[in-house]
Amino acid sequence: MDGAGGVLRYPWAEPPAHGEAVQVSDGVLWIRLPLPMALDHVNVYALDDGDSWTIIDTGIYSKRSVALWESILAGPLQGRPVSRVILTHHHPDHIGMAGWLMERFDARLVATRTSWLLARMLILDVEERPTEQAIAFWRSAGMDPEILNSRRNDRPYNFADTSYPLPVGYTRVKQGDMIRAGGRDWDVHIGNGHAPEHLTLWSRDDNLVLAGDQIISSISPNLGVYPTEPEADPVADWLEACGRLAALAHEDHLVLSGHKLPFTGLPVRMRQLIENHHGALNRLRQHLTSPKTAADCFAPLFKRKIDHGTYGLALVEAVAHLNHLHQAGEVTRIRRADGAWLWQRKG
Repeated sequence: MDGAGGVLRYPWAEPPAHGEAVQVSDGVLWIRLPLPMALDHVNVYALDDGDSWTIIDTGIYSKRSVALWESILAGPLQGRPVSRVILTHHHPDHIGMAGWLMERFDARLVATRTSWLLARMLILDVEERPTEQAIAFWRSAGMDPEILNSRRNDRPYNFADTSYPLPVGYTRVKQGDMIRAGGRDWDVHIGNGHAPEHLTLWSRDDNLVLAGDQIISSISPNLGVYPTEPEADPVADWLEACGRLAALAHEDHLVLSGHKLPFTGLPVRMRQLIENHHGALNRLRQHLTSPKTAADCFAPLFKRKIDHGTYGLALVEAVAHLNHLHQAGEVTRIRRADGAWLWQRKG
């Protein structure tokens, strides 16, 4: 969902070209890598540790990414090795090249426990066909029958398709820890909602925040429910994390996110991120005066056309918001004859 309007400032109007870097602060380089999807890029960051680099997130694994990383290593990173990779969260656009960099340089991996466990499990879990649980989940959400029939027979996306194997072994970080990198001490604050135990880093020495996908300037990250945990309430996790992180926000923080442009104006953005989902929930409440499936709820939630490329993400986010209202006791649900849940506001 798009963020609400507000006053954010963007020190850089344009991102670095692929394979190049922009210095956003002393010892901190901003690098952008391509993605083969609607959100067509991911930001990664290189922190100068003197004789080596710490890399924050890595992009997907592909032939193109390998070629770009070779160019980055020889160019902006000046031929110095990567000694450490820090993951903000477990999604492939952030972890995809981590194993490649670890193998290439014998680099250490730093992550939250949940991020590492999910990343390693999902890379190893290769499915040639959708599981029965996935098909039942899609049916429960009221997935369009044509899309459901197509997906039933298609090979699903696997993390291993765009992620290099992760070696065994990592260094765990958790809430309250401190990391030294790029000539700075960074406080660890854990987000949730978009990904469990999502790492964010807040510099003690200047105004930098490495936010991953927890805080992005012009989009709200996807909050999805999946067949692995169909009763999850990531909206509650998200709102709790936003409220906690908002208390840390200062106007002069320079936020370095996993997507879009670096920005300042963090207190405004935190309010937007919270209000965005409260607004979506209010529109959903009004929509549920009559029974609806999750797939019937795109219009009030997203206020824009959902096409084939964004259908899956929209569906899991609709389930997330419905689960939130259901677990708050505001809506009921009953099974339709075809297995879809029908949700309706109480009263």
